[in-house]
Amino acid sequence: MRTMGLDAGTKTVGIAISDAFGWTAQGIETIKINEAAGEFGIDRIGELVQEHEVSKFVVGFPKNMNNTVGPRGEAAQMFAALLEETFSLPVVLWDERLTTMAAERVLIDADVSRKKRKKVIDKMAAMMILQGYLDSQK
Repeated sequence: MRTMGLDAGTKTVGIAISDAFGWTAQGIETIKINEAAGEFGIDRIGELVQEHEVSKFVVGFPKNMNNTVGPRGEAAQMFAALLEETFSLPVVLWDERLTTMAAERVLIDADVSRKKRKKVIDKMAAMMILQGYLDSQK
């Protein structure tokens, strides 16, 4: 069984999947959502859960730098609760402070254009969130 990492924003959700051993994370997809309209890509997430035999979710939890929970952190908690309710699978909230910035830095260092970065940043952030979680489990 695999673990799915998710980096949820207001317009997209980056998706990453662990390998079968839980050692590595691979970014697989970015789903377009509309948080304001209550559209979270649950149908597509469900397809990926079945396709990859997912047994657990790790959701990026964007805390403030002073360790408090702001509006984006609350949105992540609500998204995590929706996943748990919908799929009856365990959900781990994983501190993702600076993950998106780190992903952007990697892409800039790799000389990826701004246009291409925009398309993969959430998927890469999801991969970094999931990899951080997987590394902590060893």
